Order: sequence, then C-alpha cells, then structure tokens
Amino acid sequence: MSGQTEVPKGSEAVGRRVPLPRGARPPITVYVNGVAQQEGVDYDLGAGELVFRRPIVKERVGVGRWAAMYLGLFGTYRKHETIDVEYRLEGDDRPHLASDLAVLPD
Repeated sequence: MSGQTEVPKGSEAVGRRVPLPRGARPPITVYVNGVAQQEGVDYDLGAGELVFRRPIVKERVGVGRWAAMYLGLFGTYRKHETIDVEYRLEGDDRPHLASDLAVLPD
C-alpha cells in the first residue's frame, strides 16, 4: 500500500509526528490502538519524536455529534487511532507508559 492510509468518512488524517515524553529513552515500545509497532517499518525514531510512515487517523467530532453523544442519543464507531508509548527515564529502569499522545500536523 506504500504509505497510503484509507481515511473513512467522519475521520481525518491528522499527521505523522508524535512528540515523545520529556526524558524518554530506549527501550521504547510504540503501540497504535494497542498493537505493537516496529521501528523502521511502521515508524522512525527522530530527535525527541516518533515519525510514522503513514498518517495517523482520528475521528472528526463536530458540535452536533458531540452533543448527541453527551446526551446519550448514540455513540460513535468511527476510526480513531491512539498512540501509546512505553519508555524508560534516565536513572530509572522502571517502565513508564504515556497514553493517547498528541499527533502533530505535517
């Protein structure tokens, strides 16, 4: 598929870059929706950030849809990818987890 990502109706490609938590050092494990990703295949590790080889897709929620969900009229089943990272800090070998990291626009 060469870097192409299908973006379903109601979702949008938001970007490829994800800043790492401050002080994060290897070993780093990256998950997209709970599925482990491979460095060099799915993403590259840059200076303080992850650079995915394809766009990350998030749900687009407008005011009307948000209000309907808030009122419990209906839920949502659109594509919404979350990025989680397990990492270590300098001087601390315990694993740390950062969930639902922000994606920077391209």
